[in-house]
Amino acid sequence: MMFLFAMISFVTNMAAPFGNIWGNQYPWAGMLGNLMNFAAYLFMGIPAGKMLARVGYKKTALLALVLGFFGLGVQYLSSVFGGDIAVFTTGVTEENYLGESIVKEMPVTLNLFVYLLGAFICGFCVCMLNTVVNPMLNILGGGGKKGNQLLQTGSSLNSLAGSLTPMLVGALIGTVTSRTSMSDVAPLLFIGMAIFALSYLIISLARIPEPSLERARAEAAAGKTAQPNRHSAWSFRHFVLGAIGIFFYVGIEIGIPAELNFYLSDSAEAGAGILVNGAAIGGAIVMVYWLLMLVGRIASGAISGVISTRAQLLVVSSVGALLVLIAIMIPKTSRIDVPKFIYDPDAKTEYILTNVGLPTSAIEEFKNDPAGFEWSENYIHPETRKEINLKEELYKQANVKAEDAAKMLETPTIPLSAIFLIICGLCTSLMWGGIFNLAVEGLGKYTEQASGIFMMLVVGGGIMPLVQHSVLAPSVGYMGSYWLVIAMLLYLFYYAVIGCKNVNKNIPVD
Repeated sequence: MMFLFAMISFVTNMAAPFGNIWGNQYPWAGMLGNLMNFAAYLFMGIPAGKMLARVGYKKTALLALVLGFFGLGVQYLSSVFGGDIAVFTTGVTEENYLGESIVKEMPVTLNLFVYLLGAFICGFCVCMLNTVVNPMLNILGGGGKKGNQLLQTGSSLNSLAGSLTPMLVGALIGTVTSRTSMSDVAPLLFIGMAIFALSYLIISLARIPEPSLERARAEAAAGKTAQPNRHSAWSFRHFVLGAIGIFFYVGIEIGIPAELNFYLSDSAEAGAGILVNGAAIGGAIVMVYWLLMLVGRIASGAISGVISTRAQLLVVSSVGALLVLIAIMIPKTSRIDVPKFIYDPDAKTEYILTNVGLPTSAIEEFKNDPAGFEWSENYIHPETRKEINLKEELYKQANVKAEDAAKMLETPTIPLSAIFLIICGLCTSLMWGGIFNLAVEGLGKYTEQASGIFMMLVVGGGIMPLVQHSVLAPSVGYMGSYWLVIAMLLYLFYYAVIGCKNVNKNIPVD
């Protein structure tokens, strides 16, 4: 079960470089793969719960792995099929290195839709694996503190896999650039398919408890006739409120770093005031948020045998709301230098200029005298004798104009509010396992159905960040949009204080 928890994160985080590839080709397509993953949760959550109750944990997990293998195979097809078949044409406005706006006709090809189909199928896989893993770990721990401890330990492996996957991507294909295509990530797809095949073999040989099936066999052996249930998971108030909590929680977990990344990347007046390399700096800062989630889950796994789930959720929801409130209130002018171990301007500048096409000698010349360096539009490379438009290449590689190039070497600063948002990773790390543990407590035979409903409501991770970024941010600003996050955190605080109590103990669950 712990291995499957890690698999979930591996599949989810492996999609990130794919989104960057399509985003470089079509500016509006970068998040479509992520959207397809969440859409799959919406469609597959309840069927996965019913499947779990009918055929058991093992068969559901095996079918999920087959779907994952097939989904990655379909994504691979997008690298070899459909790239020359235009489905429709759209107009795209781009700004060149001279600051001129250019409207281009861009054909949208069939291979994009092949990729999205593969991402949708992989979303089915991840939804089903989540439906299996969460209730099983809770059952193995006997619910309560021990159940939450196993959930948090599994979540730690989930976060660890999520942290290691980008490193694996970097080792295999390097950094995704405007020239990277799906064919470049084919080795990664093949590795993913091999892991799915190996996982299938391991799970097929493993013995997994089947509480629902064993209960049905025991009733059949005793000569009892299965009676239709008069109740369901929806009959339990604490579960319904917990399901709403999961919807909000996923929106919180994704919305905090996603909006922060948009804020730090925006060089306009509404943004964080980072004029050069904002996207790279934002990505590096947001990575710390995910690292803190790993730290928080490891810590929770260590203490959950002693400290109750309810107490943990109460603390992290209230502290999280306070941190976000402080972040909103701090003015943008209060800033802090980005530590070099998070973002090294010298190393990043050297990497960018290497991709621009400058030789080592020219890079050193720029670093020694950035203000006096000549950005020629017809530079001749001393070794290859190839002519390069340095201004154009610099803009393509880093979205930096030649007159701003010297700023790449400066130590960047970020608003102090970003630090408080990053620390929220420690708080959000404990919430998933805590909410699930509290919401399924005392559900008995309705646990499998409840797990499927939970997975359906993971779609909140696609809806709430969209509301935050596309509805609130344009009207009240990036930081103002975090009032939505505070409202959702306060709901989780209410759930920890009042909503998690089982007031339906009279309903039979055996």
